[in-house]
Amino acid sequence: MTFLQILWFILVAVLWAGYLVLEGYGLGTGMLLRIIGKTDDERGQMVRAIGPHWDGNEVWLLTAGGATFASSPEWYAVMFSGMYIALFLVLLCLIGRIAAIEWRNKVDTLQWRGTWDTIQTIAAWLVPVLLGVAFGNLVAGMKIIVADPKTPFTEVGPENVDIANAGMSQIHSFIGLGEFPFSQLVSLLIGGSGFAILGGLVIASLSLVQGANFLALKTDGAVQERAVALAPKLGLVSTVLTAVFAVWGTFAFKGAGFLFALVFLVVAAVCLIVSLLFAFKGASAKAFTFNSVAIAMSVAWVFAMLFPNVMKSSIDPAYSLTIAQSAASPSTQIVMTVAAIILVPIVLGYTIWSVYMFRARISVAPAGGLEPGKIREGANFLVG
Repeated sequence: MTFLQILWFILVAVLWAGYLVLEGYGLGTGMLLRIIGKTDDERGQMVRAIGPHWDGNEVWLLTAGGATFASSPEWYAVMFSGMYIALFLVLLCLIGRIAAIEWRNKVDTLQWRGTWDTIQTIAAWLVPVLLGVAFGNLVAGMKIIVADPKTPFTEVGPENVDIANAGMSQIHSFIGLGEFPFSQLVSLLIGGSGFAILGGLVIASLSLVQGANFLALKTDGAVQERAVALAPKLGLVSTVLTAVFAVWGTFAFKGAGFLFALVFLVVAAVCLIVSLLFAFKGASAKAFTFNSVAIAMSVAWVFAMLFPNVMKSSIDPAYSLTIAQSAASPSTQIVMTVAAIILVPIVLGYTIWSVYMFRARISVAPAGGLEPGKIREGANFLVG
């Protein structure tokens, strides 16, 4: 492995951490939409709290996918083919969530807004669960084989794997559970004997805590009071789930990055406990900060558990795809590094600027939109 290969492995981890920290509060707000928001106006208040931020936060997800494709093309190919259905569902959910946020106030009826609130709630729950399942499979390993390109679903045998040239003379393939419909998704859900499902619950619980703390900081009135009261309860659940997931994964699926994983595990545990203590005291800003660090450390733990692989095989370690095997050419990674040095500070600066500019609390306000009686028959707000 070269320095640039390891650097981009770390940078991809940073991008995923940035996405889950920032979009965690947006998804968490959507998950809590009908739990904390008791009226239509309160739900509108919650949606407006994330309104200035959600699209900027999505940049981190797009960049994480793009960076994976450019820096480690075979990693991208194996991961996105092996998780195709799950990631396609994530994409559909994100599209539905975008529509729910942007179109909620286009028509002034309770039924219209209620429909979009329901869509946003469902999407906000599914995205972190599916992403957590994906992370769980990365740690536990997936049904990956090494095959000859001429017969991509026939394994060559662990003893015949060409370690130095795997990815060129041989390819890595995900075989799942067979060819019946949704076999790929079922294979992901049962990955690691339930470990993957637990991963989904962990990411969902961390997002719930992030959303509750965010609402406590960004709203006022009844919504803020409920968020402050709910945050420590969610924090307790999140801390327990994360602890079980991390301890189980660290000792059941340990690899070369075991010591680093232990360090990240300890830091994440401390941050979760501190966040929980601040939540009980009603110190939402500090609770939000430490929960954010815990999420980042959890992502770091996942990547430490992967190292030196990018995709682990649950069939045989010889079939695992390593950082070196999946990496793009040195010239490609040099160009990407220069671009990252220029663009990453811009993205960070924009994120910090937007949080500062929209730091004011959001109050309850009447919803707007077109009056149904004034919408021409056969027309809609998309075409006029």
